[in-house]
Amino acid sequence: MSSAAEQEAVAGHQATGNGRQAAAVNGARRAAPPPTVAARPGAPTPLGARFRVGPDGVAGTNFALWAGGAEGVELCLFDEAGNQSRVRLAELTHEIWHGFVPGVLPGQRYGYRVHGRWDPWTGARWNPAKLLLDPYARAVDAGPGNDYGILPPEVYGHVRDWPQQHVADTVRDDRDSAPYVPKGVVVHDGGTDDEWTYDRRPKTPWADSVIYELHVKGFTKLHPGIPEELRGTYAGLAHPAAIEHLVKLGVTAVELLPVHQFAHEDHLLRRGLRNYWGYNSIGYFAPHAAYAASGTTGQQVGEFKRMVRALHAAGIEVILDVVYNHTAEAGELGPTLSLKGIDNRGYYRLQDDPRRYADYTGCGNTLHVVQPHVLRLITDSLRYWVTEMGVDGFRFDLAAALARSMHDVDMLSPFLAVIAQDPVLRRVKLIAEPWDVGSGGYQVGAFPPLWTEWNDRYRNAVRDFWRHALPDVREMGYRLSGSSDLYAWGGRRPYASVNFITAHDGFTLRDLVSYERKHNEANGEGNRDGTDDNRSWNCGAEGETDDEGVTALRRRQLRNLLTTLLLSTGVPMLLAGDELGRTQGGNNNAYCQDNEIGWVDWSLLQDPGWKALSELTSRLIELRHRHPVLRRRAFFSGRAQTADGLRDLAWFTSRGTEMTEQDWYAPAATLGMYLSGRDIPGRDERGDQILDDSFLAVLHAGEGPVSFVLPGPPWAERYEVVVDTSLEEQGEAPGVEHRAGTEITMPARAVLLLRVAG
Repeated sequence: MSSAAEQEAVAGHQATGNGRQAAAVNGARRAAPPPTVAARPGAPTPLGARFRVGPDGVAGTNFALWAGGAEGVELCLFDEAGNQSRVRLAELTHEIWHGFVPGVLPGQRYGYRVHGRWDPWTGARWNPAKLLLDPYARAVDAGPGNDYGILPPEVYGHVRDWPQQHVADTVRDDRDSAPYVPKGVVVHDGGTDDEWTYDRRPKTPWADSVIYELHVKGFTKLHPGIPEELRGTYAGLAHPAAIEHLVKLGVTAVELLPVHQFAHEDHLLRRGLRNYWGYNSIGYFAPHAAYAASGTTGQQVGEFKRMVRALHAAGIEVILDVVYNHTAEAGELGPTLSLKGIDNRGYYRLQDDPRRYADYTGCGNTLHVVQPHVLRLITDSLRYWVTEMGVDGFRFDLAAALARSMHDVDMLSPFLAVIAQDPVLRRVKLIAEPWDVGSGGYQVGAFPPLWTEWNDRYRNAVRDFWRHALPDVREMGYRLSGSSDLYAWGGRRPYASVNFITAHDGFTLRDLVSYERKHNEANGEGNRDGTDDNRSWNCGAEGETDDEGVTALRRRQLRNLLTTLLLSTGVPMLLAGDELGRTQGGNNNAYCQDNEIGWVDWSLLQDPGWKALSELTSRLIELRHRHPVLRRRAFFSGRAQTADGLRDLAWFTSRGTEMTEQDWYAPAATLGMYLSGRDIPGRDERGDQILDDSFLAVLHAGEGPVSFVLPGPPWAERYEVVVDTSLEEQGEAPGVEHRAGTEITMPARAVLLLRVAG
C-alpha cells in the first residue's frame, strides 16, 4: 500500500468503528490538568537542568532544551507522590526552549512535554501526552527497582495495539506516560564530589596499557570480599577487595560495559529477562541508576566519582564503553522516551520514506550525527564524563555508524573532525569498534590517528592458530608483531591495535576451548541469536566433562591463549574472569543474562588449577610491564641494525632457520618469533637509549610434540626458559637453560618463552 493510500486508510478507520476505538484508547487515563508554576526567562545555555543562585539571591534551576521544530515545551516537576506541576518554557533562542524556575532544588525529578505536529508520514512524532527524559539529565530516577518493568502501551507515542498493525505507528496515543517512564533529576554541580584536587589521573601511555573489560555489576555481584549491600554497584567496584584483584593482576585500565542510563527492551522483559550489558542508552550524562548503592535521586553521581577516584588512587584508568550510535527508542514501533518526542527528524537518521528509520546498528535507529545539535549532544556528553566525572577514555560501540556522513562511512566526517580538534577529547584514550551493520561498515585499520581500534583480525588469527586452522602463517605473523599491515600509516603506532581474543560479545576464554557450538537456549530465542562463527575447539568433548585428559588440554590451551595475547605487540585487552576460568555454559550472547551466567564466579579461585591460571596471567602482565621490548612504541623494521646481521624482529621455523617467503605461504603449526632488545627505537624519559633483554617465543599448535632447533649466533649463545605453558605450575619453568643450536622438544600445544642469556 502506498503512503498516500495508507494515510487515507487510517483516516477512514478513525472516522468509523476503529476510530471510535482509538478515541476510547486515547481518552483513557488522561492526565488531569496540573497546577502551573511561573518561570523566569533564564538562559539558553548550558543545556539541561542547572541549579544556581541568581544575582538576586534566589535559588532555583535553569532548564534548557533543544527542540527544533517544536511548537511549545512544558516542564513537568514531580513530587514524591508522583504529582506533577507544569511550567511553560516560553523563551525560545536558536531552537532552545529555556526558563529559570525559582525554588527548584537538587533532587527534584522532572521531564518535558513537547508540543508539535503529529505526522509520522513526514517524520514528525510530537505527542505532548508523553513525558520525555531530558537528554542532558545528569541523573535519572528510573522508579522502584530502578526500572519500570514491562512497558505498558502508554509508553508508546502511537497506539500499539491498533488493529491494522502495518499502520499502527501512525495513530497517535494520547494517554499520559508519566507514571511509567524515567524522570530526570536535578543535580548540584558543585560541592566536594566535584573537587578533583587530590585525584591523580594515572595517564598511562598507550604502549604500557593493559585493558580489563568488565561489567560493574557482573564483576562485583558474587565477590565474597565485598559487603553484600555494595555488590553490583559502583561502590562495590571501588571497594578494596575488588581493587586488590585488579592491582594484583597488573591491569592498567578497566573498560566498563555501558554505564550510561539505559532501558530494558520490552521483548526481554516479557520473557523475564533484562538487558544486562546495557547497550540500550537513553541518558548520555547519567550514571545508570541501578548500579548505585547510595540512591537514585542524584546520589549515583557522587558514588560514580568516588569509584573513579578509588581506581585512580590504585593507578587504574577508567574507560567507558559508550553507545552513541543508537538509543533505546528503537524504530517506528518502539517506545517514546526522549529524543523521538523532542524532535524525531532532528535526532534520528530517517529513510527516504521519513516514516521509517535508517538502521545501521541493528537496534532500530541510528543517531543523525551529522546534525550540529546531535554532534553537540555527543561531544558535550563526552567532555562531561572527562572533566566532571573523571574518566580517562572511551570505547565507541559501532563507531563506524558515527563516522557516516550522509550514508557512507567517511573518515573526514564531522564527528571524527570535531573529536580531532577538541582540546579535551583529543587528549583521552579513544577506542573504536571499527564496524557497524550497514553497507561498507567494516573499517578495521581505517580510523585516523588519535584512535585505537578493536582488532578482530587479531582475535580471529589467534583463535585459528591454536585450533590449527590457519591456511598459512602470514596472518599470525602480522598480528603478533603489531599489525603493521593495518596500522603503519599516517603516523599510527602498534598500540593502535587493541588485541583481544575474547570480549563480552562471544564465548569466554574457557568456553572457547570447551564448546564448538553456541548454547544460547536461556536467551529464549531458539538458539538463533549470537554468532555461529566462533572459531572455537572443544578439545574433544562438548561442554563440561569429567575426562581428565580433555580438562588438562583445555587448561593448557587457556595458558597458550593468554600467553600469546600478552606477548603480542599492541595493547592487550582481557575479558573479566578469563584469568579465573569463568564460563557462561556455552552462551556466546549473554546480553540478557543478569544472573550467574553473566556474573564472575569468584569461587573458581578455590580451585588450584584456576588459581594457577590467574597467577600466570599476573606474571605475564608483570613481565610485559618490566620489558619494553614486549610493548614497543614503534613498528618493527625487520632490517639488520648491526654489522652482525641482528634484526629487531626475526621469524624461525622449527629447523632453527629463518622463515622464507615460501614458509610464510605454507600451513604451519610451529612458529618462532625473535624480539631484539638492542634495537628498540626511541628514548626513555631521561633521553637515554632504551635497552632490554632479547626474547625468543616459540608457539606450537600441533597435536604432537615437535623438535625445535634454537637459533645460534648472532641471535644468542644461550637461552633461559621464562614461561612454559606445558607446565601446570609455572614455578617449575624459570632457570632452565639451553645452549643455542640445541634441538629441544616442544610438547604438543604449548608456548615457550626464552630469554637470551648470552
